[in-house]
Amino acid sequence: MKLYFINDTLQIELDFWEQFWAFSFEKILTIPLSHIVTVSTAEPTSNWAEIRAPGTFLPGVIKAGTYYNPGGKEFWYVTREKDYLTLELQDEPFKRIVLTIDNALDWANRIQGKI
Repeated sequence: MKLYFINDTLQIELDFWEQFWAFSFEKILTIPLSHIVTVSTAEPTSNWAEIRAPGTFLPGVIKAGTYYNPGGKEFWYVTREKDYLTLELQDEPFKRIVLTIDNALDWANRIQGKI
């Protein structure tokens, strides 16, 4: 997974396997920086009431794809690593994007500096 900034947007580029496990037809998720409400590196909460549609879930291994819960539609790509990056969004199809990436704290600071 690659993250980068283009103009006033954050681009999240998924590789083939990430797309495969997330059942995502989109290779790149584009989020206007103005639509990012908060950025966090804390472990996000997850509960049994979520509906996965479509996606992959193997406890302790991977949670990837689109999930629905009372808070709205979310995109997850989380693996065994514990380096979380969570984006809370407004005016976007996904209300939250949760990722595990290398250098999540650095990315959180960079994103926070741009919003």
